[in-house]
Amino acid sequence: MARTGRRPGGGSGTQEAILDAARAAFSEAGYDGATIRGIAGKAAVDPALVHHYYGTKEQLFVAAMELPFDPSAVLPALLEPGLDGIGERIVRLMVTLWDSAGDYNPFAALLRSAMTQEKAATMFREFATRAIFANVVKAIDADRPELRTGLVASQMAGLIMTRYLLKLPAMVQATPDELVAGIGPTLQRYLTDPLDLPSG
Repeated sequence: MARTGRRPGGGSGTQEAILDAARAAFSEAGYDGATIRGIAGKAAVDPALVHHYYGTKEQLFVAAMELPFDPSAVLPALLEPGLDGIGERIVRLMVTLWDSAGDYNPFAALLRSAMTQEKAATMFREFATRAIFANVVKAIDADRPELRTGLVASQMAGLIMTRYLLKLPAMVQATPDELVAGIGPTLQRYLTDPLDLPSG
């Protein structure tokens, strides 16, 4: 007689079923709307098994989308030394991660989708807001931390676009040290200097 009920734990088949269910849930409901319980239901496993294999929802998203880094793993080391020099550290980290990914970079595919598909944009925006930007905002000891973080994101998006997606020759040929020296001070200014924005 065929077995019914929830899928037993163990084996790569169960893990892949969880990842498939997570991809579907994140795509359908966005990062905020997807839940571990809902993903477990789609995969026909107990929610405890999802936590066992993948930990938090953030870590499950990283695994399901095959992102090149886990924010919970890299952000503490990035932020712990304080804001002094953080602009250069951000650029060096991102360039190192993207360069090491080579031609196979699922993160690039996700960004391309986010530029043309509203669901993908929502999913990525929610993940970035909760897992990345919120942690940076907490570390900023200055006025308007959300805007400052957004300015940093705009600069990094430009770097990713020109070096890895559009592949502008000058940006592709630039060394990591050149990019750190060129972009790092701008990020530092966004995060720590007076913004001097017009009032009103």
